[in-house]
Amino acid sequence: MDPIEITYNDEVGFLKDEKRDWQDWIMKLLLLAKKEIGKNNNLEMSINFVDEDRSHEINLKYRDKDRPTDVISFAIEDGEEGIDMSAFEADPDFQEDIGDLFMCPSVIKRHSVEYGTGFDREFGYTIVHGFLHLNGYDHIKPDEAKEMFGIQGKVLEDYGLPLYPDQLDVGRGR
Repeated sequence: MDPIEITYNDEVGFLKDEKRDWQDWIMKLLLLAKKEIGKNNNLEMSINFVDEDRSHEINLKYRDKDRPTDVISFAIEDGEEGIDMSAFEADPDFQEDIGDLFMCPSVIKRHSVEYGTGFDREFGYTIVHGFLHLNGYDHIKPDEAKEMFGIQGKVLEDYGLPLYPDQLDVGRGR
């Protein structure tokens, strides 16, 4: 499977961790997610690591939520139903830009403590969640949520970051 072309913008120095190659870790996790949703074409996306002030600003401006958050997804084809990608996908040189993620490591860290999940599992959960949103998945309706969280749970399980049993259907909490 072709790698995903990821452009990183790290405003908080998250990727400078000497204990782990986060870019490799992220790529392996997202390739599992890509395989799980049956995407065979080349993908490109950006991942932006931001602080809580920037996350808060984006969340307020685009989602009308007055607080910082762990991840915000901006899908390129958001809401454009009925685009037939098959003609493009047959072209081996076609690369689909799926959009941008804005991730806030300090909120993810806080969530990992609040939910008792540990940072790796919470980070994995958050990035797969954002990736699925970029690929058109949502969790507003119960059947959509069950599908999205089921995929998310399987990807995390396969990567060695298992969820709690109730997270497969209802998302995050205990």
